[in-house]
Amino acid sequence: MLHKSMLLLLFIFAYQSYLHANSYYGGKYEVIQLYTQDELTALIDKNQHLQRVKKDECQLVEDIEAHALKIQEPSYVYLWGDMLAWGVCVERNAPLGIHYIKQSAKQGLLPAIEQLGRYYERGILVRQNKDRAIIFYREAALQGFVNAQINYVRMLNEGYGSPVDYEDAYTALFNSVIADTKKQKNAQKILDELASKMPEHIVKRASTEAI
Repeated sequence: MLHKSMLLLLFIFAYQSYLHANSYYGGKYEVIQLYTQDELTALIDKNQHLQRVKKDECQLVEDIEAHALKIQEPSYVYLWGDMLAWGVCVERNAPLGIHYIKQSAKQGLLPAIEQLGRYYERGILVRQNKDRAIIFYREAALQGFVNAQINYVRMLNEGYGSPVDYEDAYTALFNSVIADTKKQKNAQKILDELASKMPEHIVKRASTEAI
């Protein structure tokens, strides 16, 4: 009986605490749930992950850090690295941020690999190195990441990389499904440019639809 009474008192106390918090925040108190892996991956693919953290008023910083450093989930390692790199909801520490982005890339997170390509291509937070950039683009491109495929083909058109890579790069982008019309037109444009650098029989082979 005493045990049940204690449980009831705990429940009443918890409910009163909730009502107090709800009242304190003008009836608008809301508990923000941590992002699921699928949700976070979708945000990262759209490059909206940092905006989402800001939108949630930085309430999940400790949870994000725990998922990144203790559980070491690749998408959270990447998010934590990007937050540190740009000072979003945490004190900015660009070197440590790049470290965690690289860690997530080593774990195989394709957006992280592609982002490192962009950073090295443009000299963002790191010393510009286009030869290194195309290596990152290639890694993510051949695993099916469309943004990396577009950047990889573009850089090949600009003279970086090697002609021996043309066929694989062409095949990867040619067989990608791209919903965005503008991106699709751009992909076709750079594919046509790359095709002009390749023998006709290689283009034909590279254009074979994957089943």
